[in-house]
Amino acid sequence: MMRRMCLSWGLVAVCISSTLCGMGLGYGEDIDVNYADSYYNEISEDDPSEAVTPTAAPCAARDLSRWDKLFIMLEDSHMRQNMLMQHVDDMVRVELQYLRDEMRRLSTDNRRACATALEGTCAGLGEQMSRGFQHTQRQLREAEEKCQTQHNATRHLLQDTQKAQAARLAKLESGYGHGASLGQAPMKTRPTHPKEQDATSAGGTKMERTLLAVASDLQRVQAQLAVFQRSSASRYIPSGCEMALFFPMRSRHAFATVKPDRPMSLRSFTVCLWAKVTESLNKTVLFSYGTQQNPQELQLLLTWRSVHFTVGGESRLVGAQSVADAGQWRHYCGTWSSNQGLASLWVDGQQVAHSPGVAEGHVLAADGTVLLGQERGGPGLERDVDPMLAFTGKMSGVNVWDHVLAAERISQSARPEGSCDDRGNVIGWGVSEVTPYSSVQYIN
Repeated sequence: MMRRMCLSWGLVAVCISSTLCGMGLGYGEDIDVNYADSYYNEISEDDPSEAVTPTAAPCAARDLSRWDKLFIMLEDSHMRQNMLMQHVDDMVRVELQYLRDEMRRLSTDNRRACATALEGTCAGLGEQMSRGFQHTQRQLREAEEKCQTQHNATRHLLQDTQKAQAARLAKLESGYGHGASLGQAPMKTRPTHPKEQDATSAGGTKMERTLLAVASDLQRVQAQLAVFQRSSASRYIPSGCEMALFFPMRSRHAFATVKPDRPMSLRSFTVCLWAKVTESLNKTVLFSYGTQQNPQELQLLLTWRSVHFTVGGESRLVGAQSVADAGQWRHYCGTWSSNQGLASLWVDGQQVAHSPGVAEGHVLAADGTVLLGQERGGPGLERDVDPMLAFTGKMSGVNVWDHVLAAERISQSARPEGSCDDRGNVIGWGVSEVTPYSSVQYIN
């Protein structure tokens, strides 16, 4: 294509050069304009009737001056130039059209090739990220298993040490008691020799020091074991729950929805859950049920170290202060009955607040949405949602019953071991459908 363009422009240059040379050569030459002899109409001599009429002589041609010749050459040159420019214009138009077609074809081919390459690159990156994520998950799982194994080994070692110290202490106490019982008879008849008295006193002092050292070691081991048990209890999920929801950050998109097994139009209920909050602010939502008309139909929430339980709106609540700690697993329950509006709040199996007249005669509205870690905002799930209300931490064992549970059953459900075995008939943990959104995910 470039060769054709070079040939075309070369032809244009040759034509222009030849034209200019022709103009230079013709400028100094004289142009002889010779007119042929005039021809007159000849009448046959055989027709004597017609008289011979002489034909008028043609106009005499005037001599052309040098300026006339120059103008004629200029007109001729101008005509040739127009013809040449027209030819060049046609050639350029054809070449431009050819270039346009070639560029369109190349752009189409390149676009297809780029799209194919981009799809392949995206697929490769996605596969690579998936493999990296799976590898990271395996490493984290292995590290967690290794850490748990080390914790278990340390706990068993501390328990064995405690048992050994207890056995040693019991043995020393029994030996000391036996020695004292044996020494009762001689004590009545006190030894008269001073050396015997000094030996008996030194032996008793040494035994007392040994007992004090053993008791101190035993107390230290018990304190270490208690610290380890507390750290283990705060680190791992309550026994029997098998899984938990992890909320890594505050976001208007980070929450989970729950699909109840029965309608939520209830006259009484009990809602319980396990939660380990990373940080609680002025209002941190744990459990929320709301409709378009009332987004705060039912809420269980934290306020710094306080716990609040609302029914029918924020103005109808029952709460307790200084019962919630960050970084620790806590069991929260709220009960309510439409009859007399009796509402109670429970933390770790203990009733911490109780109030009558809370939304008395009220019935929960139907066709609402159950959210974990956030409250409903307006007509949509995420409209006008405040990210500062979002929960951060871990949550497990979410259950809802359509009646008020007895105090013994609530206390039993708050035990760290096997507490998730008692599932609600409206929402049951491990049975009802729970859908996490954004960065919220399941952990074991």
